[in-house]
Amino acid sequence: MESDNIEELLEKYFEATATGAEEEALRRYYQKGNVAPHLEKYAPMFQYVSLAKKERYTRQVSLPISGKSRKNIYKWFSVAAVVALCFGLYLKERAIVTLESEYTQEEIASAQEALALFTHNFSKGTKQLSYLEEFERNTNKFLIKEQ
Repeated sequence: MESDNIEELLEKYFEATATGAEEEALRRYYQKGNVAPHLEKYAPMFQYVSLAKKERYTRQVSLPISGKSRKNIYKWFSVAAVVALCFGLYLKERAIVTLESEYTQEEIASAQEALALFTHNFSKGTKQLSYLEEFERNTNKFLIKEQ
């Protein structure tokens, strides 16, 4: 009768639905030593859990960062930030290039003309798009009335 109860508890244990009291009952059953032969294969697992519970770490744990070394870390972070800032400003200053130094006046005028033409055609397209939206709105009014 007891092995049936233990089998039910084992099933609950492996399905992770056993309560703490049920797990403790399993541990006590395997610690007694009077285990049914077909349940002996689980004995090492519960014996290990019992032994692992008793283990304690007794060595002193020292934290690597003390108050003084924290100050040093903050100093190095601030130095790294200043270096990164100076490097970024140096690269930004080198990257500033005027159009006049890169292109001739004819090339700049040609690009401005092309952009003006693009802008004109784009605004014509958006104007026609508004006509399309109005057409769709009116069509939907008629379609919704017919249904």
